[in-house]
Amino acid sequence: MTKVRLGIIGLGNIGQHHAAYLSAGKVSRAELVAVSDAVPAKLAQYGHLKTFANAEELLKSGLLDAVIIATPHFQHTTLGIAALRHGLHVMVEKPISAHKADAERLLAVHEEYPRLVFAGMFQLRAEPRYLKLQNLVRSGDLGQVVRVSWLMTDWFRTEAYYASGGLRATWKGEGGGVLLNQCLHNLDVMQWLLGMPARVRGFCQLGRFHDIEVEDNVTAYLEYSNGATGTFVSSTGEAPGSNRFEIAGTRGKLVLERDKLHFTRNETDMLQFSKSAKTGFAKPEVWNIEIPFENAANSHVILMQNFINSILDGEPLIAPGTEGIHSVELANVILFSSLLGETVDLPMNSAAYEKKLKELIADSKFEKKIIEVANSDFSKSFNR
Repeated sequence: MTKVRLGIIGLGNIGQHHAAYLSAGKVSRAELVAVSDAVPAKLAQYGHLKTFANAEELLKSGLLDAVIIATPHFQHTTLGIAALRHGLHVMVEKPISAHKADAERLLAVHEEYPRLVFAGMFQLRAEPRYLKLQNLVRSGDLGQVVRVSWLMTDWFRTEAYYASGGLRATWKGEGGGVLLNQCLHNLDVMQWLLGMPARVRGFCQLGRFHDIEVEDNVTAYLEYSNGATGTFVSSTGEAPGSNRFEIAGTRGKLVLERDKLHFTRNETDMLQFSKSAKTGFAKPEVWNIEIPFENAANSHVILMQNFINSILDGEPLIAPGTEGIHSVELANVILFSSLLGETVDLPMNSAAYEKKLKELIADSKFEKKIIEVANSDFSKSFNR
C-alpha cells in the first residue's frame, strides 16, 4: 500500500474540518474517498466523493483502508468497534467514548486486532508549547512536581450554541457537558504530562449559565500518588475567561498564559535549600526565563499525517487511541464525584459510573429547545 484510502463518518463541524484539509491535499499519501452522514443535506457538497447515508454501508464498502469517526460521542464506541471488525484503521475524535466502560469495550476489541492502527485526535500533543512543557517536566529541570493548576474558563459558549442541536448538552445525546465536550484536550494534556491522579473531588454545577441539563461550570481538586496536588477549573459561561496553566516543582515554576511560557527556575532545589538554610526567611535565588515557541500551523494535520505514517511506515503514534481512556476517565470522575458528593479514588469503577449515567438519562425530563443558528467560523472554537 502506497496511499491510504480514507473515509469520514460524521459531517458536523469537525468532520467538515477534516474533509477540508484532506481534500486540499494537506496530508501526504492520504486520499479522502468517501463520507457518511445520516443527514442527506450534509452529503450534498461531497458529490465528488462516494457518499453514504448509513455508516455501516461505508464500513463494509471495501473502498477504505481507514476511517475517521467524527460523530456524536455515544457512537464513537459502536462505530469504532465496527470499523475494527471490518479490518479498518481508526482515527476517532475526542472523546474516544462517552464513558469509561464504553472506552474499555473499544480497547478490548482493538486488542483483538493489534495490526490495525487506532489513534485519537488529541491535537494539543502536537503543539510546541506543550512539547516544551513535556520536555521540562520529563527532563527533571522542574524537579519533583508538587502542584498543578489549570484555570481554563476560555470556553465561552452562547445559548444559541447549545440550542443548535438536539443531542448537544444532554445526558442522552452527549453524556456530559464542558468536561466531555470542551475539556477533553486539557485533561488529555494534564495526564500526558503528569500521569493520572490517585483521587479526585469534583464540584460541578449543572446548567449554571445555560438552559441545559449537564455541567457548564466545574472546579476539581486532584491528589497524586507522590503527594502532589492540583486544581482544574473550567466553564462555558464565563467571559472574557482565562487560560492559565501552572506547574510547580521543587526546581521552579512553569506558567503558560497569553501565548507565553515562563520558567521561574530555582538555583537550588527548594527542599534541599529549606534543609540547609541558616535563616528563617531565606528563599532560593531564581532565574526568570522566557521560553520561546511557535504555534503549530495545523495540529489536526500533524496528527493525521502521523496516523497515515503509522499505517504505512510503522511510525509511533503521537496520540494512541488506547491512551484516550485516561481523559474520558478524568472527565467522568470529576462529574461522578460531584454527583456523589464525595472524593473518588482512581481507577474509577466504570460500571458504577455507567449505571449512574443511565439513571441520569432515564430520569431526564429536560425538553430541548432547538433553533436554527447562523454558520460561524468553527476554527474559532479551537483553543491551544
